[in-house]
Amino acid sequence: MLEFELHKSLGIRASGDAERLFVQIVVGEFGSAAADYPILFAKRPDTGRFYAGALLRLQAGDDANLDERGRLRGYRPADLEREGFFVEQDRIVIDRAHPVFVEGGGSALFEIEGAQSETLQRVQRALGRLHAGLPATDDFIARLLERSLLEPIDIDLRFDDGTRFRLEDLYTVSADALADLPDAAVLAMFREGDLAACYTQIQSVRQIARMARLRNDRLAGA
Repeated sequence: MLEFELHKSLGIRASGDAERLFVQIVVGEFGSAAADYPILFAKRPDTGRFYAGALLRLQAGDDANLDERGRLRGYRPADLEREGFFVEQDRIVIDRAHPVFVEGGGSALFEIEGAQSETLQRVQRALGRLHAGLPATDDFIARLLERSLLEPIDIDLRFDDGTRFRLEDLYTVSADALADLPDAAVLAMFREGDLAACYTQIQSVRQIARMARLRNDRLAGA
């Protein structure tokens, strides 16, 4: 359990974002995440169940979306904000061995007098968003599958330095299948909020082309 007396000198290091390529998000994050990243769906290798995620970069070492501290410049998904933190019986618990934690450094979790720091407050908000959003996102994906709206995405990029990036085992909402739905199904999706989420996800895929252009521009300037 996270407690002031035990963890008053504990902090969070600021460079963990550079290590993640694809991060799980919930449907309530689609609008914010789509402004910076492509949103795609993947299957968990252990269960085969779908989940939604944001593609933060095209390959390891690509730092276009990172600032000088190694943090994302744009939207920071809740799953990144809460790395190392979990909820158990309505209490915050931590994985003390997680590399995000540093003793006596980083961004402190507590103020000197024991109050929660702004960093810890952000973690709490992220945990709350995930706690509420994961079941809602599972339900959203189940409705997409019921209507056969997910399809594999096929993207193969070649860069000016000869390297290649291929998206495999990822899925997107099919715009064609969405357009072919009967009116009653479209109305139901509108009322459920699914229609807006679908179009947001479809539009976000354009971020892949933007990310590819940025990478080629950096290669040209190197």
